[in-house]
Parts: sequence; structure tokens; C-alpha cells
Amino acid sequence: MHRMFLITGSLLGALSVALGAFGAHSLKKIVSPEAVATFETGVRYQFYHTFALLLIAVLYEKFPNKFLVWAGNSFLTGMLLFSGSLYLLALLNASSNVGLRKIGIVTPFGGLFFIAGWLFLMWGISRKIS
Repeated sequence: MHRMFLITGSLLGALSVALGAFGAHSLKKIVSPEAVATFETGVRYQFYHTFALLLIAVLYEKFPNKFLVWAGNSFLTGMLLFSGSLYLLALLNASSNVGLRKIGIVTPFGGLFFIAGWLFLMWGISRKIS
């Protein structure tokens, strides 16, 4: 499991840099400053939790248990829901598509997965073996 988190974390780190560059250089030409700020928040949280995922992969070698796996999966789900919904909101701003604006309702659920991931991480490192 830890190898999958290392590989996924590496890919998500590269994606974070690419998305950050897109937001800084291209996105601001086509959307409002508020939409750029929203997009940058998604990138920032994705990057934070990419590092957390890599940390879990390293810790899993010493503390192999289900809580660390749940932490990693929670971080991945949180990135998809939280960051993904913020990316969509910013891009919908560019397209003036009003049909999907309620996607923002998903963002807090992603935040809850982030919180759960940090709690699972705490429980995972407080136990030695599952």
C-alpha cells in the first residue's frame, strides 16, 4: 500500500505544480481575480495533502495498519472533492456556465475528508500493528 501512496503522491505533486503554473500564468487572463484565488486555494490544499500522502507512505513502513490506509484514502478523496470542486468552480467562471455552479456544495465534504485523514493519521501512528 505504501508504494501506491508514494507513486500517487509523486504524480499529484507534479500535477500541483502544473496546475499552479496554469493558475498563475494562464487562468488569470480569462477569469476574475476571485476565481483565480479560488483555484489557487484548490492547488494549495492539494499540495499540502500530497505531502501528507507521501508522509503516510513513509510512516506505513513503520506503522502498517488500516488507519494509515484510511488516512491516505481520505486525503485522496478530499483532494478530489475539495480541490476538484474549486478547480471546476474557477473554470466554470471562465465559461460562464451557470448550470453547474452548485458544485461548490461538494467542497465542504472534501474538507471533512481532509479532517478525517488527519485524525486517521493520528490514530494510525498511535498503534504499531493493525
